[in-house]
Amino acid sequence: MSNRPLSAAGRSVPLLRAGLIAGVVLAAVAYPLAAVTGLGAKATAHAVEHKTNILRTALPAETSYLYAPDGTTILTMFYEEYRQYTKLSDMSPNIQQAIVAAEDNRFYQHSGVDPKGVARAFVANARSSGVSQGASTLTMQYVRMALRDSAQTPQEVQEATQQTSLRKVKEMRMALDIEKELTKEQILERYLNSAYFGHRAYGIYAAAQIFFSKTPATLTPVEAATLAGLVKSPSEYDPLSSDQKEATGRRNYVLDKMTQLGYLSPDAAAVAKSEPIRTRPTTPANDCAAIPNKYNTWGFACDYVKNWWSAQPAFGENRLERMDKLRRGGYRIVLSLDPKVQAAAEKNVGAKDRVDSPFANGIVVAEPGTGRIKAMAVNRTYSLDVSENGPSSNPEADPKMKANYPNTVAPLLGGGTLPGYQAGSTFKMFPMLAALDAGMPLSTAFDSPYRYKSAVYDGWAPSNASGAMTGRQTMWSGFGKSVNTYFVQLEEKIGADRGVHLAEQLGLRWRTDVDKEQASPAKAKKWGAFTLGVSDATPLEMANAYAAIAADGRYCEAMPVNSITNRDGTPATYRTAGGIEREVAKPRCRQVVNADAARAATDAARCPTGDTPAKGTCGGWSTADSVRRTVGRPVAGKTGTTDSTRSAWFVGYTPELAAASFIADPDNPFNAVGDGQSQVPVNAVAQTLRDGLKGTPTRQFTPPSDAIVG
Repeated sequence: MSNRPLSAAGRSVPLLRAGLIAGVVLAAVAYPLAAVTGLGAKATAHAVEHKTNILRTALPAETSYLYAPDGTTILTMFYEEYRQYTKLSDMSPNIQQAIVAAEDNRFYQHSGVDPKGVARAFVANARSSGVSQGASTLTMQYVRMALRDSAQTPQEVQEATQQTSLRKVKEMRMALDIEKELTKEQILERYLNSAYFGHRAYGIYAAAQIFFSKTPATLTPVEAATLAGLVKSPSEYDPLSSDQKEATGRRNYVLDKMTQLGYLSPDAAAVAKSEPIRTRPTTPANDCAAIPNKYNTWGFACDYVKNWWSAQPAFGENRLERMDKLRRGGYRIVLSLDPKVQAAAEKNVGAKDRVDSPFANGIVVAEPGTGRIKAMAVNRTYSLDVSENGPSSNPEADPKMKANYPNTVAPLLGGGTLPGYQAGSTFKMFPMLAALDAGMPLSTAFDSPYRYKSAVYDGWAPSNASGAMTGRQTMWSGFGKSVNTYFVQLEEKIGADRGVHLAEQLGLRWRTDVDKEQASPAKAKKWGAFTLGVSDATPLEMANAYAAIAADGRYCEAMPVNSITNRDGTPATYRTAGGIEREVAKPRCRQVVNADAARAATDAARCPTGDTPAKGTCGGWSTADSVRRTVGRPVAGKTGTTDSTRSAWFVGYTPELAAASFIADPDNPFNAVGDGQSQVPVNAVAQTLRDGLKGTPTRQFTPPSDAIVG
């Protein structure tokens, strides 16, 4: 059946110019201020023309969706106004007819402004000495909603909705202009995608979902009439209220109007009016805390997507603008996690176990060559509800402050504002890589006593963890055994600032005041303790930094998504400083050190894991010699512990994946995890690499050249 009333079928009823003029004159009488200000004022005409141009292309705010890596499973949504734009062809004729019947039964006869409606409203308002009846057509209502949705400032929102005669006349003029540019079907489609139905349902897709858990295409006459009746007053006619009397009355009114217009037969309307309103409400997910329980551990990755998004200039000038785009832009975002690797990470840090311990054990896995994040897991439940959490372990915290376990949404894995955790000897990679990139060979040797007093660093005298490390060491053995006194001497040769600068190039950021000061140009040359990992870092940063070494020195920014598409299905893009347009979700990589230096660093980094380097010798023992046996394929990495084992780390990588794991107390960095738990991150990384790569071909590291071996 056609959407047009039967009385108008097969004929067009164009408005005479005189009728339009009469309508506007009546409007001017009904709204005296318009006559005072002058309908033909030049400034007003220009403003109306400008806004009409905006409305031709304006689209309402639309919900953004976060998908699992399969690109079809919805994890959650981001919105201020829950809305999904729906084409008219995907809407039931019932809702199209019901909204015309409820709001503008002469929609197909007028050209944007209805002179009969204006006259009727004028008479009614004159009799009541006030505004008892409106004259807004569907087109005029659409204009008002579109101006509201496209407003950039609070003042523009107010101007679009304020009850003044000047606003009404401008609205009429724009409605007349819009009807010259858009078909009735286009206007109806836009209207149904803009209207508010209550319960945060903006547009017919959201309304059908929230009230009936179905799509607009399947709405029955009863459901359509119920929804159409809501537009006039969503709260008064709310069918989800305990008393449906008002909602039923309004629905029946709409059904009667549909009958008068020939959309429903009297018998069908009578049957429909006899039915109760049967709702099936749905509460749409919003933000990361609403991720389904099945994917609860993915909440930390979702949270990182938001933090990453807020730092992307492609989505706005500042954080506020970018987050507004996320919640209003209608994006389709596909998460980069690999379900197999994620499952392995979750299992090996106990992410799904209820943990009654202040010590967080987390892991991040990155892909060398792309920077895509393949896993993020920590032994915590992602939840805003901390009511059952115990008191914080920090003795200086407020006694009422809750601990971070078992529930938290804090970005414990990185990507937020938390500084991270001291990473210990995993930092030895940075001065070693800087030395190799500067031309020093792997065979560079130093006599490494138990304690070494540095003349360069003002008499600073670090010692080794064990007397067994004493002796002449090379990069292979010094790295494999984690010999502090070797690396202090290596750092002296190249300058501590070069190691600091290289760490920055590999994505590390200094967040505490102490780290910022020490990393500053004025202090970095004297930051000898940098090589021992006294700075805070996050597992996200460390996994991505080591991934660059696995990728032959090519660093890629951490990327939590596989793709981002606009509401029209095109890839989201940004323009580089050089004017090149690129997709936001494409890897952003750059060569940080030469490939041979990275390969040499990997050769030395095979020593801590119990693997065999291609060109040198590890010196007989290593700090994590179980890793190679567990992973079962070539693997490199580095252990790290801090003073009194307040935190423990392991960062490991194969040619395919790089993983960083830590164990520490996020609430109290002085709460030592103890030597007994230093193996926890070693096992987490080794087992995750093993499980995540199971069934995939074994790849070999590329050996360094003889020139850099020395």
